[in-house]
Amino acid sequence: MPDTPDDHDDISRETPYQMPSRTAFLLAFSSVVVAGLFGGIIGYGLADVGCTGDCEGSKLLGTLIGSTLAAAGVGIVSVLVLRAMAEWKRKPR
Repeated sequence: MPDTPDDHDDISRETPYQMPSRTAFLLAFSSVVVAGLFGGIIGYGLADVGCTGDCEGSKLLGTLIGSTLAAAGVGIVSVLVLRAMAEWKRKPR
């Protein structure tokens, strides 16, 4: 019978002490969500100002592009910050 990971007692389920805290992960996630919301608002506003007549499609497109770009940009910065936090020497818990 093949060994499964549950059969081994030496596998630790604890996170390494070098990892950033859960609060840092939640703060990074919430910043990406907020940036996506604000980017969507800005994209909608730009499409609304730049268009005359029936512009529902362009407003939707502006909202989607704005929210995607803003969330992606903040997501990249968040990942870089979390990686930098992981490289810092933290005291063991």
